[in-house]
Amino acid sequence: MALKDISFFTEDTDYKIKDKQKIRQWVGATVTAEGFDRIGELNLIFCSDTYLLAINKQYLRHDTYTDIVTFDSSEEDHVIAGDIFISVERTTENALKFGVSERDELHRVIIHGILHLCGYLDKKKEDKELMTARENEYLSKRAF
Repeated sequence: MALKDISFFTEDTDYKIKDKQKIRQWVGATVTAEGFDRIGELNLIFCSDTYLLAINKQYLRHDTYTDIVTFDSSEEDHVIAGDIFISVERTTENALKFGVSERDELHRVIIHGILHLCGYLDKKKEDKELMTARENEYLSKRAF
């Protein structure tokens, strides 16, 4: 698994992501466990609520705040690639709301985006339940 193809960026925030290499390894293990051969170009972009709201409006026509927007750019079978935009403000607020650490909520959102790229959906109740179960499974496999 080419973990060097996982990149981290920030937009409209001074947030500093910790444990980049460990996150790369965890994402790589998740993608492998989901039956994919490799990771193409994968960008994790950490941003503000305002920045992600603009993306949500422009590309998805949703005028609501969200914690994540995922764009799949995969062009080959068994390869995941894409851009995952994550609102740091939203994950911080959700951590308080759900009574979890900011780190755990951020990691849940990261793996949520990865699972979307692996083909999981979350609009219907049963899809959301499966997505949450997979998130919990992969969160429990973190070694950091």
